[in-house]
Amino acid sequence: MDPILETKELTYSYDGDDAAEKRLVLNGIDLAVERGSFVAVLGHNGSGKSTLARHFNGLFLPLGGAVYVDGIDTAAEETIYELRRRVGMVFQNPDNQIIASLVEEDVAFGPENLGVPREEIVRRVDEALASVGMTELRSHAPHLLSGGQKQRVAIAGVLAMRPECVVLDEPTAMLDPSGREDVLDTVERLRAEYGLTVVLITHHMSEAARADRVVVLSEGRVCLDGTPREVLTDVDALRAVGLDAPSPVLLALALRRRGADVGELPLTEEECADRIARWLETEKERV
Repeated sequence: MDPILETKELTYSYDGDDAAEKRLVLNGIDLAVERGSFVAVLGHNGSGKSTLARHFNGLFLPLGGAVYVDGIDTAAEETIYELRRRVGMVFQNPDNQIIASLVEEDVAFGPENLGVPREEIVRRVDEALASVGMTELRSHAPHLLSGGQKQRVAIAGVLAMRPECVVLDEPTAMLDPSGREDVLDTVERLRAEYGLTVVLITHHMSEAARADRVVVLSEGRVCLDGTPREVLTDVDALRAVGLDAPSPVLLALALRRRGADVGELPLTEEECADRIARWLETEKERV
């Protein structure tokens, strides 16, 4: 395994330094994220998933334990610019991340702060906007864009910094289903094109199903870790930590209890529809 992100006995509390008397938000997390992978992090509100995300590029520093980005200790103050270059963050509300009056100026903001030469900034902005399909809107004011478009601008701003890893903290939480699909499609395509490592913090099971790996947090600890099919079909384990399995899984289980042979539990609506169609066809042949 070639980890780009790694935590060792990571602990953190919002209540100050006296961790012994406080409930830790993160409580001894050991986690390694392989380079080039797509990892979804699930958990109910207060589980620590957003706090974990903010440790990956030094926004938060460990109260105990350590966090490493490509071997660099995030607690080392002199490495902060290198960390921000290697790990880009996309937040839930793009309005909190977009600061310029024009789209192209906002995308240029990150590389400018890294001291990138002007000619290189122009090239990066062009490439980043093209990558997220926003070139035609480069001269528009961000506040006039839709939520999905704003989120794509935020992603472009991160891409312009040329990170090796992108951490998305519930980037679709404020979007409608169409906007969510648009943003996730963009992220998957960019991962394939640039070889990015993607860490997606989400509460949408359908989004987690698209990842290579799903990590579930509860009370600041890792309680489940595996492939989407391993984790998202474990209904009892998910319910034990306040989560429910994806709707296709629950529907397939309900059909099984009524005698339907739907085969392997489906993770997506498309898989579920296919399983049901095959079962109905089989039943029709029997009649």
